[in-house]
Amino acid sequence: MSLQVENLEHNMAKVTIEVEAAKLDDAIKQAFNKKKGQFNVPGFRKGKVPFQLIAKEYGVEIFYEDAANILIPDAYAEAMKDTDLEIVSRPEIDVTQLEKGKDFIFTATFALKPEVTLGDYKGIEVPKTRVTVKKDEIEEELKKVQEQNAREITIEDRAVKDGDILTIDYSGSVDGVKFEGGTAEDQTLVIGSGAFIPGFEEQLVGKNLNETADINVTFPEEYHAPDLAGKEVVFKVKLHDIYTEKPAELNDEFAVSLEIPGVSNVDELKAHIGEFLDYQVQMKKADASREQIYDQLLENCSCIVTPEAVSAAVEMQIQQMAAQLAQQGVSVEQYAQMTGKTMDQMREELKPYAQKQAKLEAILDEIIKVENITVSDEDMDAQYELLAQKYNQPVDVVKQVLPKAQLKPDLLHMKASQLILDAAEIIMEEK
Repeated sequence: MSLQVENLEHNMAKVTIEVEAAKLDDAIKQAFNKKKGQFNVPGFRKGKVPFQLIAKEYGVEIFYEDAANILIPDAYAEAMKDTDLEIVSRPEIDVTQLEKGKDFIFTATFALKPEVTLGDYKGIEVPKTRVTVKKDEIEEELKKVQEQNAREITIEDRAVKDGDILTIDYSGSVDGVKFEGGTAEDQTLVIGSGAFIPGFEEQLVGKNLNETADINVTFPEEYHAPDLAGKEVVFKVKLHDIYTEKPAELNDEFAVSLEIPGVSNVDELKAHIGEFLDYQVQMKKADASREQIYDQLLENCSCIVTPEAVSAAVEMQIQQMAAQLAQQGVSVEQYAQMTGKTMDQMREELKPYAQKQAKLEAILDEIIKVENITVSDEDMDAQYELLAQKYNQPVDVVKQVLPKAQLKPDLLHMKASQLILDAAEIIMEEK
């Protein structure tokens, strides 16, 4: 086996890998053994037809694609294991020579880790505004707490108005034919929420309890279900319940009912809310400062990432999103459909963040080298324990999902990030 490396423009590289003809012959025979049961030749039992007869009858070329797929993964791994190339994208494979009796030759093209010129990454200065929680913000939060603990009031003596909560049955049809997903019973609907198709909720205003009404609407042209997009639909709606919500009365009894430690009256509830809001503000400010530090780091350092590296970062974002959605029983494709987007549109939206992330990771990798940052076994074990607690899973399960080879780079990046953040200078400014 031989390997030739060619450096291309824009931090790309192409390797040419040559595999001995004997290995190609072995791969062709492996491909034949996988498919020999598919051939029927008079005089031979199925699966017992000799290779030479099949090759003569159909041509050995019918096994080339399978043979290449057998050879390439191991040949690529073997050829690349002793190189010092830092690859950041999946290789694009191109077969250049595939013929029985000759060496097998293919190329792999990929993006390399971008070259980084470090600027100042210690002592980065960012402003931080001193912010205090105002009295009206506390009052606004109190109103939210009262609304969250509102009691339901059944309405029987008037028609539906904006803000009412309804329980309805509905059945939708297009040209008199019911469609899938257009029927529901005991569905809760808040008038004015915009949860249903435009025009649906508005037509229920003025309707009375136990009334049945025909609601005429048109599905949006960009509706996620193509067979319904732009279609005129009639929903037959039965109104079962009308009720509204009255916010809880603000008094000491209500404050106690919330069962907040140390809160026994309205004044103590206000103090608690003030502390909570202050904590939120400080967290937001810390997040903002951290992003400012990273933005300044990106400005201070020179690093150009390739489109391939950005694409790889986008796919990583998609994978992370898929993992989060899976916990809710939703696939990333379903999420895209729910939001009215295609997967390509989602990828395009993720590109700016992915580009920033790819550049930041390249800079962090360089800082790791310069600062000789390492990760110990104890660091790894501690992180596994944290992840196990976070996701409420046994440590062994977390290790299976996230092997050490994947966790270690993340920990190194975390350490490098913390070094930058710890060395930064937050300049306080009066608001």
